[in-house]
Amino acid sequence: MGGAERTARKRRQQQQSAGARAVSQARQGGGGDTKRIVAVVAAVVVVAAVVIGGVLWTNASKNATEGQTIPAVNASAADDYPERRDGVVVVSGKDSAPTTIDVYADFLCPVCAQFQQAYGAQIEEKIASGELRVRTHMVPMLVDRSDPPGYSLDAANAALLAADEGKFTPFHDSLFAHQPEEGKRGYSKDQLIQLGRDLGITSQAFADGVRNGKYDDELTAEMQRVANDPSLQQDFGEGQKGFGTPTVVANGSIVSFSDSNWLNKLLNNAKS
Repeated sequence: MGGAERTARKRRQQQQSAGARAVSQARQGGGGDTKRIVAVVAAVVVVAAVVIGGVLWTNASKNATEGQTIPAVNASAADDYPERRDGVVVVSGKDSAPTTIDVYADFLCPVCAQFQQAYGAQIEEKIASGELRVRTHMVPMLVDRSDPPGYSLDAANAALLAADEGKFTPFHDSLFAHQPEEGKRGYSKDQLIQLGRDLGITSQAFADGVRNGKYDDELTAEMQRVANDPSLQQDFGEGQKGFGTPTVVANGSIVSFSDSNWLNKLLNNAKS
């Protein structure tokens, strides 16, 4: 039973007890004031209905992804550049590209989804034009932040398997375009497999790899390495320092993407 359900049940018990006391007091004090008793009981019933409705809404919201088909996103620009898996990193673009960036992200991270929405299309266009090469690190930082836990790792593993099939970018873009809410239910392995099928991945190796967590150990080890890498530590203010997603690195330094023109500046610097 989740915390919300326990809280709601306790609240119902307290309300029922209060209602019973109110009915008893009404009988003792009013010589059988029937109207007052009916009013008290009605109020208790209404409050209970509101509480039950809240629990049902909370459960429905928490499990919003259950039974859904993840809509497949067409990433047409990805057809114009090479893409390969290098360990737990996916390399997109030509090795001859003058600028390379490393992007660290988590499929459950809401800011990563915002980053993808703001810059994803632009990045893919620059890769396709040969100006940019991207090394994508899907790190399972929020593995405990879904209910049940594990979606962050399952999604990262499935994305690497999609890269083996030449479908990383559309798989990646689809998961960010329809991201589950942090703290709630993610997508199941079967849903991730179905997304692969909808993107044209038909191999049994993909489905088996998703189900048995083929790259889970490597991804977990990479997450530990990244979290302890001093070059990836950022100052988040108020004495808080550490690794966070999304992180973009170019030429060994973390890039601030608070400037919406950050990518063009990087590409122009490479030309000068």
